[in-house]
Amino acid sequence: MDGDGKHIILADPRGFCAGVDRAIATVQTILKSARPQNGLPPVYVRRQIVHNRHVVDDLAAQGAVFVEELSEIPDDAVAAGVPVVFSAHGVSPQVQAEAKRRGMFIVDATCPLVSKVHREVSRFVREGYEIIYIGHRGHDEAVGVVGESPEHVHLIEHERDVADLDFQPGQKLVLLTQTTLSVDETAGVVAALKQRFDWIEEPPSSDICYATQNRQTAVKTVAQRAQCVVIVGSANSSNSVRLMEVAQEALGECGRAHRVDDAAELDPAWFDGVQTVGISSGASVPDTLVDGVVEALRPLGFTDVSYVETIKENMHFVLPATLRKRGEAGKAAD
Repeated sequence: MDGDGKHIILADPRGFCAGVDRAIATVQTILKSARPQNGLPPVYVRRQIVHNRHVVDDLAAQGAVFVEELSEIPDDAVAAGVPVVFSAHGVSPQVQAEAKRRGMFIVDATCPLVSKVHREVSRFVREGYEIIYIGHRGHDEAVGVVGESPEHVHLIEHERDVADLDFQPGQKLVLLTQTTLSVDETAGVVAALKQRFDWIEEPPSSDICYATQNRQTAVKTVAQRAQCVVIVGSANSSNSVRLMEVAQEALGECGRAHRVDDAAELDPAWFDGVQTVGISSGASVPDTLVDGVVEALRPLGFTDVSYVETIKENMHFVLPATLRKRGEAGKAAD
């Protein structure tokens, strides 16, 4: 490091995970191949494709139309076969059924790790289990998972929620988790569940996303070397908000962690007396936004940039099968 300048330490890994990359690439692929037809949009996307305002705004500027519910999509667009993309967070069977009933051309961009949890719910319900699901009430991913079997999936957020559950030893119980949480975040709830229901089972492999855990591990390491940490990510991004909380826990009394959507939200006062700033970003954040934060800090004297890499990520998910088949059909027609 340059001893004269103030320091920036970038966490690695940070930013896009494989599931987010796949979801965004899904919409971009449709946009690139779309042909104008009767003034209809090239693609509809149900909810935010990923929880990042800039990503959504960028795709909307390219022609994607975002809707909250399928009912907002007009019948003429359905009849014309305009693709409808389900976001990375997944949807409930009820939404799937509505799409099928209306004959929509669906491209499901649900993260494969989220789809795994949906399959686990279906399997455990078939086998007679009640499912305790640790997640954030109202989060798109949690809504979709609980929707698989609302009468058998019991969502809890905090340790105190365990007291409200009532199951007898003869009842088969299993624990599942929202993918964007972390081992640290769920540890207290899991311990409380095991203490009250000592027969509760866990799935063969963890539901927690590798990317969530990796980014939190990296930001802890960065926080140990910094007096301030900036997390780039939107307020409705569960993993970004938690990343800020993890950074604050690691900093303790020695510093502050802040979350910003982009460089415009930085407050110069945060960096008074600070020599080293750590920077990371949530799994739905493009690196251009991190670059913007780095550039905005340069006039404040933060001219030296280094990296801390805790693990190398090489996960990659292929595009949804529906889109791959469509592309293959198009090539055959050519």
